[in-house]
Amino acid sequence: MKSDRRGPGRGPAESGEGRKAPGRRDGRMSRPAALSAALAAAAAAALVVALLLLQPEDAGPGAGSSMAETEALPRLREDFRMQNKSVFILGASGETGRVLLKEILEQGLFSKVTLIGRRKLTFDEEAYKNVNQEVVDFEKLDDYASAFQGHDVGFCCLGTTRKKAGAEGFVRVDRDYVLKSAELAKAGGCKHFNLLSSKGADKSSSFLYLQVKGEVEARVEELKFDRYSIFRPGVLLCDRQESRPGEWLIRKFFGSLPESWASGHSVPVMTVVRAMLNNAVRPSDKKKELLDNEAIHDLGKADGSLKP
Repeated sequence: MKSDRRGPGRGPAESGEGRKAPGRRDGRMSRPAALSAALAAAAAAALVVALLLLQPEDAGPGAGSSMAETEALPRLREDFRMQNKSVFILGASGETGRVLLKEILEQGLFSKVTLIGRRKLTFDEEAYKNVNQEVVDFEKLDDYASAFQGHDVGFCCLGTTRKKAGAEGFVRVDRDYVLKSAELAKAGGCKHFNLLSSKGADKSSSFLYLQVKGEVEARVEELKFDRYSIFRPGVLLCDRQESRPGEWLIRKFFGSLPESWASGHSVPVMTVVRAMLNNAVRPSDKKKELLDNEAIHDLGKADGSLKP
């Protein structure tokens, strides 16, 4: 019979029906057991999300890129530069926002670039020296209405996760902050509002994440921007600075699929960013554009997407 191992301060080992489950001490789960449970939960959540992303969706009014538009991109980009437009970015500290800012500066598309966020970001590169930064309190955005004034184009990449912020915090960031920001942008004169949403966004969804994304899409549309572009990427492929085990498992899942399947439900962040910018420089008479994952791939990988 194995001897009992009891740490300092522990009572006699229980036996028979009173014996505790393996891996537990005083009713608490041991660290390995807790880690296993967390990984199992993350895997289950990742599987659910992956299955949701595999469902087909109606992209609605949107557009990929025609051959003529692809060939015209360098000229469209140059024409856009000549208009000396200004832009703001919400969520520039996130993965997509960081890449978007870098690409905007490299392509030199806007005469003025402003970041709106809860803290000032630090940049070492010379290319960022003329970037304006507006630090705001998202809980009191009405007090910072001036930060949203005078921008022709706006990109909203705000977002958090339920795991990181909790259900209430997730709704506050992904819905309330985004909607109030869009409202102030509209009042401040923004003509073209770009919203980073998600594949599967549906205000009627039983999943909170997709439900909130769908609700935000619909409510921003009610603001009636001159031009409103929604981007619904699948799984964003990137090397996050923060750890998100669930997303890591999803990326591994899609990495095991045939390329044709994986590209239908996932997309590199750089491709999303280039699709956003290529879409912004091309003229459109549509009040609303909805670009699904396939359209994002088409437009983001179009020849001439790099700066000329």
